[in-house]
This record gives sequence, C-alpha cells and structure tokens, in this order.
Amino acid sequence: MDKVRRHYIFKGSVQGVGFRYRATYAASMYGVTGWVCNRYDGSVEMETQGMPEAIDKMIAVLRRDRYIYIEDMNVKEIPLEEDTGFHVRSSW
Repeated sequence: MDKVRRHYIFKGSVQGVGFRYRATYAASMYGVTGWVCNRYDGSVEMETQGMPEAIDKMIAVLRRDRYIYIEDMNVKEIPLEEDTGFHVRSSW
C-alpha cells in the first residue's frame, strides 16, 4: 500500500487538553508527517501523511487519551505533499 495524505477536522473536547502535543508524539511514534493546529471555532485541524495503517494507529492514540474527547471527526484524502516531520502550526 502507498502513502496517503489526509486532512482532518476534529470537534469535541480537543483544545486545552494536550491534543497537539499528543498528535506530535504519536506522529513521531509511527513515522507520520504533517501538521496540526487549533482553530478559532474550538476545533483542531490536522494533515497527516504516511502509510494508512500508521495514520490509523496515530488516530487511535488520540482517541484513547483520557483528556481528549473527539465528538466528531471529518476526514478526506488529499494530494501528497513534500513533508519533513510533523509540526504544530499557529492558530488560524
């Protein structure tokens, strides 16, 4: 299976609970690249790139966190980009 890139919008209890820190940690665990940022409406936006199973494991880490509660998750596949690492972006 080839690499994919996915764009996510997470809603729920996702800001002020360590979401971006956990996402960065999980991305490094599974070799996923991309970025994550808080949005002004209280949601979190994230793009991930890597093997689909690695991205799925990363999302599972976020779902299992006791402080993070993902009420709604919108995901779509988007074109691959040149990425180096995973980073936190400034809020929009």
